[in-house]
Amino acid sequence: MNDSADRRVRVQDDAGTEAFGAQLETWRLRMENALAARLPQPSRVPARLHEAMRYSVLGGGKRIRPALLFATARAVGLSEDQVEAAACAIELVHVYSLVHDDLPAMDNDDLRRGRPTCHKAYDEATALLVGDALQPLAFQLLASDPALPASPVIRLRLIDMLAQAIGTFGMAGGQAIDLAVQGTRLDIGQVEDMHARKTGAVISASVLMAAECAPPLETNLYSALTRFATAVGLAFQIQDDLLDVTGDVSTLGKATGADSERAKPTHPAIIGITASQQRVRLLHSQAINALAPFGDRADSLRSLAHWLLSRQY
Repeated sequence: MNDSADRRVRVQDDAGTEAFGAQLETWRLRMENALAARLPQPSRVPARLHEAMRYSVLGGGKRIRPALLFATARAVGLSEDQVEAAACAIELVHVYSLVHDDLPAMDNDDLRRGRPTCHKAYDEATALLVGDALQPLAFQLLASDPALPASPVIRLRLIDMLAQAIGTFGMAGGQAIDLAVQGTRLDIGQVEDMHARKTGAVISASVLMAAECAPPLETNLYSALTRFATAVGLAFQIQDDLLDVTGDVSTLGKATGADSERAKPTHPAIIGITASQQRVRLLHSQAINALAPFGDRADSLRSLAHWLLSRQY
């Protein structure tokens, strides 16, 4: 591809990414309503805990994981209604992880989504209980929400997929590794393994749980979604690490420079900013190429990948 053709492709991608922002906002607003309807009301006992749960979940956020689930649903021929409860479950476990990560025993953060973290707005004990309550609520939705497929086999599969994504071989295990290796030097393979657990597992679940709600896919299509999710999950974390170095707190809604202060092994720390940006571009290409078997049906996933990996917040 010559330079002029390459520039045209970039302009088209940028235009498509900008237009996709409207779709993301529609999905975000949908999720605010869906989550608000499924969270317990603060008028019910224990009122303070319910209030803190709603503070944490409804306090903003891009709703990236639900967007991945909705975009995948489109690719496999489902509507948002058919997967909304699964999107809520994914977001509830994501928020629970943020509430716990922000605690003094973990990352000790004061700011999340542009306002005080849960333990700062309430207290540490309440923040612990918020996480403890959000996780079972997520599994309750997968078990009993009437809009999800009625098949007990599919329900159990969704529960199993989410449990694996957030357990010791997924998010919790990745966080444990992250805490254990601060101040040590890892090679890039070890860092990517950590990120595949801490961030990538839940992102993969966001994609594959949508596929699980559809009629059985051909093996090549399921494998394509798996490759896409793996590449996007890792690239998303590298982009996050880059933003911690190059981003602005007023845009990000959280403190920057935290990774460096804690001596965390990240891509920018190990291979530098330029090489990290190149790694994001390579993973982006891998993700887009993986979707080829879906044709136009995966356009929402392609647009979402463009948006995720070019974002500045």
